[in-house]
This record gives sequence, C-alpha cells and structure tokens, in this order.
Amino acid sequence: MNVVDFDFNNRPNFARVSAGDEPVVSAPRPPALPDDALLDAYSKAVVHAAEEVGLSVVNIEVRRRDGQRQGSGSGFILTQDGFVLTNSHVVHEADRIEVVLADGRRPDAQVVGDDPDTDLAVVRVYAPQLRPARLGESTGVRVGQLAIAIGNPYGFQCTVTAGVVSALGRSFRANTGRLIDDIIQTDAALNPGNSGGPLVNSRGEVIGVNTAVILPAQGICFAIGIDTAKFVTGWLIKDGKIRRSHIGVGGQNVPLHRRVARHYQLPVHTGVLVISVTPGGAAARAGVSEGDVMIEFNGQPIPSIDALHKLLTGETIGAASQLTVLRGTEKLMIPITPGEAVG
Repeated sequence: MNVVDFDFNNRPNFARVSAGDEPVVSAPRPPALPDDALLDAYSKAVVHAAEEVGLSVVNIEVRRRDGQRQGSGSGFILTQDGFVLTNSHVVHEADRIEVVLADGRRPDAQVVGDDPDTDLAVVRVYAPQLRPARLGESTGVRVGQLAIAIGNPYGFQCTVTAGVVSALGRSFRANTGRLIDDIIQTDAALNPGNSGGPLVNSRGEVIGVNTAVILPAQGICFAIGIDTAKFVTGWLIKDGKIRRSHIGVGGQNVPLHRRVARHYQLPVHTGVLVISVTPGGAAARAGVSEGDVMIEFNGQPIPSIDALHKLLTGETIGAASQLTVLRGTEKLMIPITPGEAVG
C-alpha cells in the first residue's frame, strides 16, 4: 500500500511513493474572495439600510434632578434643525435628558412635545451638521417585506436587528389606556434601549417607530406606523401636544338587546354603558345619566370605548355635537358640546 504525506498548508507537495508511481500533488487552496462577494442580497440590504440610517439614530438618557439615571432609549433625527422623534415613555416626565449623537457629540436637548396616547414625543437638540433620516410611508408596507430595527442604546454606535413585517393594522394599548392604531408587527428583535428607534425598509426609509416587545409571545415586536408619527409630530412641534376632546363619562362595553337593536335598525350590536358621569362635565351638562347606553356620536356608531375615543378629536372641542343613547328601551338624541381633554 502506498503512503502519501499531505502538506496541510496547501503548498504543492510531491509525496514520496514507491518506485514506478507518479508524484501526487495536493489541490491548492482557492483564492480568497473579498467580503463584498460573500454577501448575499439579504445581507447587502441590511448593510445598506444600516449605513443609510445609522448616523441619524441617537441615544437618549433620562436623569432625575439628583443626576441619577432614570432610563434610556433611542430616537432618530427628523430635521436638520434638530427635531428628534422618540417614544413618549422614554422621556415622559423627565427632569433632564441627555442626547448622544452617532458621532459622540452631546448637545443641549429639551422635550418639545409629548403625547402618551400615541407613545410619541419630540425632542429638540441644538447642534450643527445633523443628518435627518428619510421617512417612508406605512401605507406602502407589505406583510413579508424586510424590516430592520435600529437603535442606539448605549451611545456608542447603533445596533441593528433584522426580520420581516409579520402583520399590519394591529392595535396596541398605550399606558394611558387609549388604543394606538396603524401598528406594524415584526419579528425583528427589539433590544433593551432600542425603544424610540426607527424601523426601516431595505431602502433605508423609516416606516415605523419601535415602541414595544411582548416577550412571552416569542419576541413579537411592535412599531408605530410612520404615517401616524408624521401627523402626531407635526402637532407636537407646533403646539407641544395633541388636542383631544372629552365628554366626561366613564364607560363599559356592553352587548345590546337583540330586539332593541332590531327595532331601531342599529348597525352594531354593542354599545358603551355609562357607569359614571363627571360632575360639571359636558355629559353632565347635557343630561347624560348613569345607566344610559351610548350608541352613536354625530351619527357615527360607537360599539366600544375605543370607537368613541377615535371620534373625540380636536375638531370636536367646543363644537355642537349629538350623542345618541338608549335609556331603557327609549332612543334619545342628546345635544352635547365636548370639552378639551386635559392630561
């Protein structure tokens, strides 16, 4: 049996064999490929998006009056003059905030506006040569497309996770109890400190604002659609808050009696039972009573408390409106003028 010695450094090796055999040459190692050639289309898309948006992502540190660290999160630059978008829960009721830019600068910063009902807030930083992120549209997002979550949790450099859009049109309840609509569900991992950072597509356009993760549900993550964020941001920059109306009632979702719904030809089979009326509020002045079941507001059905919240917008503050209720088996149309919600 012939014995051949191989050189594991891949240098040509003429092994010694018995007389009469041909020399054996080991195969040379193929030339190394550059890293760019090894990247597939998926990797290139993630790298491109990270490079496009990374310099726009900032770290936000929240501190108490005594200087103790209260929390942290991320945000991203909206405009060249220093407006930064982040989550409300990152900066809400903060005594002092510190913003660290991607290049390490720590400019002066202050909260411009905060809306806990949509978990969005705007911070202003005072620094030159800022690079704003490019905003996309959440209406063009499709289930299954690439979604890249970017954050800056520690102020050193951005962190990147990638996945796909799992679902659209989700709703998520804010800390205030109101429902946030136009939520994007994704499986891109949301690392601690990445709340408020951008969710971007393969072109590096922001399609959402990362807001929450449900750990027991195998890491399901949620982002507020950028179309919602654009609307809220405009009002926060202008007024510092989102104006909403209220009528001063506490309610509970209840089913309507089938015969009553059929008799009045109601389009829905649930309503909102009034369980409390705020003294001096709009509902109290209008004559709404505990036990009434609210079914319509300005002709729009209100099958749930969340549906009523959607109708109580800033446009109805001080505007003559009509609330339809069921009182026993009687259907009443009550004139009402909503006031401005405070909080």
